[in-house]
Amino acid sequence: MCVIIIFNFAVQSTLYITNMNTQLEDLKTIRDLMEKSTKFLSLSGLSGISAGIVATIGAAIAYFYILKNPSATDYNLSQEIIILVSIAMLVLIFAMASGVYFSWKKAKKSNQKLFNKLTYKILYHFSIPLVTGGIFSLILLYHGEIYYIASTTLIFYGLALVNTSKFMFNEIQYLGITEIILGILAVLFLHQGILFWTLGFGVCHILYGSIMYFKYDRKV
Repeated sequence: MCVIIIFNFAVQSTLYITNMNTQLEDLKTIRDLMEKSTKFLSLSGLSGISAGIVATIGAAIAYFYILKNPSATDYNLSQEIIILVSIAMLVLIFAMASGVYFSWKKAKKSNQKLFNKLTYKILYHFSIPLVTGGIFSLILLYHGEIYYIASTTLIFYGLALVNTSKFMFNEIQYLGITEIILGILAVLFLHQGILFWTLGFGVCHILYGSIMYFKYDRKV
């Protein structure tokens, strides 16, 4: 009789544990599905690394070609501003292109779509602070206040990252806060703007991208 009771207890315990494991697996599956529907997980760490490298190269060209000794160049102020804006636009285009490319590769590898409703929602929330900062920067350029451009771009870019961090990895928020802090420091140390710009758009992106790559991308 005792043997039968013990046997029944063992069977029921095994069934209970099996059922619990099944429920945990179901909960994990549901959580993963919800995360995929509310989080943009296709952002690749290589995108951050490539953007950081491009930004660093662009900053180096701007510094050694114009900013290091503006009086030694053959350009007037208007021409220098046009060259600096052109360099910034090229950096932005190459950074965006590499970001889309590496994110597309990651999305394809994980059998996900890169562009969906969530992507457009992120672009909407990201573009509001970014476009505002771009317009504000152009106004500063119009008035010849070039020393404030580095801080302005850093602060508004940081705000854009924080504004979209709820749709992506939590690390995006920390990157955004770091960019804002660097932007504020760029105002305090006004003539060192290129240094803080390089740290924000170059070094921070490379560090962030490396962390994201080893934390998330290698699991895909």
